[in-house]
Amino acid sequence: MEKWRLKKHLILAAKIAIGSSMAIYIAQCMDLEYSASAGTISLLTLMTTKWKTMKLSLFRLITFIITVLLTCFIFTYLDSMWITYGILIFFVTLFSDIMGWRSSISVNSVIAVHLLTSEDFSAHSIYNEFILLIIGVTIAIILNLFNDNSNHKKEIISKIRYTEDKLQTALYGLSKYLLNEETEKNTLKNIISVKENLREFIKEAYEFQENTFHSHPAYYIDYFVMRLNQCRVLYNVYFEIQGITPMPARQAKIISDYIMYLAYYVVEINIPNAQLEKLNKIFETMKMEVLPKTREEFESRAILYHLLKDIEKFLMFKLKFVESLSVRQRKEYWNT
Repeated sequence: MEKWRLKKHLILAAKIAIGSSMAIYIAQCMDLEYSASAGTISLLTLMTTKWKTMKLSLFRLITFIITVLLTCFIFTYLDSMWITYGILIFFVTLFSDIMGWRSSISVNSVIAVHLLTSEDFSAHSIYNEFILLIIGVTIAIILNLFNDNSNHKKEIISKIRYTEDKLQTALYGLSKYLLNEETEKNTLKNIISVKENLREFIKEAYEFQENTFHSHPAYYIDYFVMRLNQCRVLYNVYFEIQGITPMPARQAKIISDYIMYLAYYVVEINIPNAQLEKLNKIFETMKMEVLPKTREEFESRAILYHLLKDIEKFLMFKLKFVESLSVRQRKEYWNT
């Protein structure tokens, strides 16, 4: 994982360096004023993903027009550059923030500085700033079309396998914990570790989605969100087991065996109908058990029943994920 992450950083750094240099070179060839700003615009735009680059470029074009109009209007009534700049930035920031275009503010502030410093609001000056913007965003759009999506996808798939392995290990640990065969906190540490990793995996999946023009890679986001929800269920199960005193041996063995069985099916390509059916049979068996004789036994049995309901919730998260898949997604990701 670390090797791939280093490669990703190297590719981004190379794209920014090449893109910024190319933008400056083109601006100089066109004999534009403030040619270095084209490189800055390209740099700021290249820091985003493919889809964000397209959106950000559009936002910058819209806010460019607003910035130029406001600058010309305000400077007509005020001679002070610093007061004009402050009022301008106030309105540009307010508008951009309301529209959710905050990332476009930096470029517009540079354009405003150029216009206010030169005190030239002629068509030629505005054209100069517009071309600088076009060069910067065009270079960024072109270079952001090139991403290591193939290796990124392989990395995400490896994280899917890693997650499944860790969840299986967590289930094995919970199964043993029910029988008091494993009372150390390794199982809890494992669950917490997976939860933290899954939050990062979701971010990676969002990044992958933003770097492809396909309409269905949200599969990976939904998958990791589903696993994160399952992990939260296992976290609750761990503490429920802790609260069972005394532990009803016979019922605990039934549930422990089921959890051990369930671990085998924590894989990507599985519809948990059979596991839910088997769980329902355990519910029926539990209903036929002899009623507990003491309050402690009753409380322990109640917690065990609630534990089973949590396991049912664990399975339902996967079932809902499967049911949400489109025909195209099943074909693409499950090869069905």
